[in-house]
Amino acid sequence: MRIAIYAFDGASMFHLASPQMVFGTVSRLGLADWRPLLFTDASGPVHTLEGYELGGLSDLTCAAQADVVVVPSWHDDGCPAGTGVVNMLRHAHARGATILGLCLGAFPVAEAGLLDGRRAVTHWRAMNEFTRLYPTVIADESALYVDHGDVLTSAGTASAIDACLHFVRSRLGARAANSVARTMVVAPHREGGQAQYVEQPLPSDPGDDAVARLMEWVSTHLDEDLSVQRLAEVAHLSARTLIRRFRTATGSTPAAWVRSRRVDAARTLLEGSALPIERVAEECGFGSVVTMRQAFSRVTGTSPSAYRRNFRAD
Repeated sequence: MRIAIYAFDGASMFHLASPQMVFGTVSRLGLADWRPLLFTDASGPVHTLEGYELGGLSDLTCAAQADVVVVPSWHDDGCPAGTGVVNMLRHAHARGATILGLCLGAFPVAEAGLLDGRRAVTHWRAMNEFTRLYPTVIADESALYVDHGDVLTSAGTASAIDACLHFVRSRLGARAANSVARTMVVAPHREGGQAQYVEQPLPSDPGDDAVARLMEWVSTHLDEDLSVQRLAEVAHLSARTLIRRFRTATGSTPAAWVRSRRVDAARTLLEGSALPIERVAEECGFGSVVTMRQAFSRVTGTSPSAYRRNFRAD
């Protein structure tokens, strides 16, 4: 898969590196032949926000031949992308390439008309300007990323990694995405909207926080009763205190977080085992196939059986 990442004067090294790191790791781990390349429409070297000079980049031919075109960020003032970038995105989309507008990269994608009447997300600081400039786009402030299959947008900064890992997951399955995430030492999937991560990071050391220790415990007890009352007992907190502290730490409720972890566990078993669907539901603590199917479909947009057919690692 050829992945073209647009570099422009003023782009930050982090935004340029994030999709390269995620997609390049796919190849380095031997999961698939993914080839991320930086390209530009500039006539000379590109100068990054940090003052580095990037030379030897590919030209627009790279985007014209790519399976995926990534706009990794954009200028802070949301200035117009211009005819060249807009046409590049429109032509790539028209011939079937997937378009990724990461962080402020949603601005040029919206300018190209690829988000009209559709949900999209961008950095929370730019959301008001985004809705002012593109009123036909349905801005979703709560999402870390929004994927329409042909066009994907992500929230601010580090959410680009979340979106790229999601892209890996959607194309190669949860096992591949988890392998990439482990290699990069990042979470394979984060919960909740972007605002929580601006204000409160996820707890990183389970030994330092009751909620983090509880999250660690849950991962090995998914087949048990994980009601709020049970979780509160394990955490040695009242139910009300647990809910409050859990939301502060993660931006999510305990029930929603447990449900998401169970879906992730189901993905792993569907991909890597021959267990019947009924047994998968039991192992992951759903209680019934119907309950698992409902939760699984809400998260993945497909049924457990269809997911297994697409991603089963025989």
